[in-house]
Amino acid sequence: MPNDRLPLQRWEFYPKKPQLAKELAEKFHLSPLLAQVLINRGIETATQAKEFLEPETQFLPDPLDEFPDLGISLELLEKAIASQGKIAICGDYDADGMTSTALLLRSLRSLGAKVDYAIPSRMTEGYGINCRIIEEFHTENVQLILTVDNGIAALEPIERARELGLQVIVTDHHDIPPKLPPANAILNPKLIRETSPYRGVAGVGVAYILAVCLAQKLGKAKGLVKPMLELFTLGTIADLAPLTGVNRRWVKRGLQLLPYSQLAGVQALIQVSGVESSSNSSLKYQQLTGNSKLRTQNSLNPEDIGFRLGPRINAIGRISDPQIVIDLLTTDDMGIALERAMQCEQINLKRQKLCEEIEQEAIAWCQQSQIDLQQERVLVIVQPNWHHGVIGIVASRLVERYGVPVFIGTYEEEDRGHIRGSARGIPEFDVFEALLFCEDLLGKFGGHKAAGGFSLPGKNLEQFRQKLSEFAHKLLQPEHLKPLLKIDIQAEISDINLELYQQIQALQPCGIENSAPVFWMSDVRILEQQIVGKGHIKLTISQFRSPDKIKAIAWRWRDYFPLPTRVDLAYRLRENNFNGSKTVELEILGVRPGKPLSWQSLTAETIPLKAEFYHNQKYYTCGLYPNNSLTELRIRNAEGKVLAVPLGKTTGLLGKTREDAVDVNILQPPFSSLVEVAQVALERVKDRL
Repeated sequence: MPNDRLPLQRWEFYPKKPQLAKELAEKFHLSPLLAQVLINRGIETATQAKEFLEPETQFLPDPLDEFPDLGISLELLEKAIASQGKIAICGDYDADGMTSTALLLRSLRSLGAKVDYAIPSRMTEGYGINCRIIEEFHTENVQLILTVDNGIAALEPIERARELGLQVIVTDHHDIPPKLPPANAILNPKLIRETSPYRGVAGVGVAYILAVCLAQKLGKAKGLVKPMLELFTLGTIADLAPLTGVNRRWVKRGLQLLPYSQLAGVQALIQVSGVESSSNSSLKYQQLTGNSKLRTQNSLNPEDIGFRLGPRINAIGRISDPQIVIDLLTTDDMGIALERAMQCEQINLKRQKLCEEIEQEAIAWCQQSQIDLQQERVLVIVQPNWHHGVIGIVASRLVERYGVPVFIGTYEEEDRGHIRGSARGIPEFDVFEALLFCEDLLGKFGGHKAAGGFSLPGKNLEQFRQKLSEFAHKLLQPEHLKPLLKIDIQAEISDINLELYQQIQALQPCGIENSAPVFWMSDVRILEQQIVGKGHIKLTISQFRSPDKIKAIAWRWRDYFPLPTRVDLAYRLRENNFNGSKTVELEILGVRPGKPLSWQSLTAETIPLKAEFYHNQKYYTCGLYPNNSLTELRIRNAEGKVLAVPLGKTTGLLGKTREDAVDVNILQPPFSSLVEVAQVALERVKDRL
């Protein structure tokens, strides 16, 4: 029997603007479906559409005119290089911080600088430059400190650096605190005008701008920009930076460079992860479904980085030593690069296993505790012996599963009475404001609207849970407690083809603030479904009004197997290549029950009612007709054979005439599904009357 428990979701549809979509579609030779997607992304004029579809046409102001302290930063670095004064980079242990560190190490070394780096320990020190690192730099005779992806809130450490006579350049992209640190120069896109195309750059974007401008100032930019652009692309996508403005322009370039990377570490990472033969994560799908023919590509998609390269880099910072990634991305020795890439691969496998174990333990705790999330409106879960480095990932998965804000923590190894945790929110809930509301119970905490980190004494846990629930009740109504799925426009099976998929590629790079189009279709029949790989559902689907079938995959949906046979689907498009033949398939994002069928709604004033439909790739007509005191459903195939069923009865007559007809049970296949599809077809016709 089908599993009636479907994914907990709320679907939100963008408003349609058909006339504007038609105008944009005609001007830019797009499908009206894709024109509506552009409108949904806030692109409503021809100028906006041209800049979006052709980002190289966008005017970019000189970064020196946008970042007030960029000129000072270049002078400080130029003097340090000329005098061979020692420069030290302080990075961070996430993908943004590690790619930023590697980018500046490579570029400064190529420009003749004497440079080294340090990254604080995630497990013992936490995020950002600290006084220990400052003291260490001082004893090593460092003259200039360069922070990357951190430092904007490091008031005390930077004050100490200045006391010791060190110069400091802060490059960061995080929110601006009430008081800025006393650095010699600060580069942060949050300090520039809101309309600047550079406003959305991540830490690696600031590092890239600094490196390129310095190379240009020294007349040594040739050969340096392309490899730096590759690292910029890796870090920007892995950090979930918005793919708008200059990020869109540069990432689009970088994705074209990555398959032919000049960097040994990137080549090794692509080779080990399998991305070199895949696009849009198709390798994973081919391995799961047996489609082993791989395709050559000219460009990567953000999904290749977000789901394959990025996690392998991030896994190091979460549960291992960031030096592995720095070595990987700065070496020119292919042997070392492959060795480090294999370490990334093995550590990522360990990270995946840890995430799976913790997620299952968290789900089991929720089931055993019988927590009422509709009442609590927030999930707070703390258990011993969980790995600090991966609980943030688990928090995101629990948000997807339960649709509520999640605060997840574990006890410190060195202090079992102290808790450290991560939080993830939903659109209507501000994580940082929630932490501020609980400030009196917390130690360190920080974050933004969607995510955060915190620590607290174990004795405060119950009060923390109560206060978070109190805060959630101020913001959240019961209808908010379902994961939100924003849907662009309806697209039927008959709309889906390679041309539409190829047009979608013009919207790339897709990601944060430019999400890949999400379509939906109604009256879907699931013809086949099976579990593949590690809990994914592989499907074949059709619609009654089309003879076509299409393949689909639903990642990590084992808990919802088997799906009902008649549903509405929300999905993205993906390309698959098998035996040299390219096809378009669906990646299922959401499912909801199909519209309830009621014969009562089809009788009385709607008789006679006629419709056409396809079932199992065969054409049928059907209708409702009066027959004596009864209403009769008649379904005719292309050969003239008719199935006549009085409404409310379980048997019908099948034949070309009533005289030669035989009795059939319409509750049994194949008649049960044929009658159901005919009913859907008639419902659709009635809805248009």
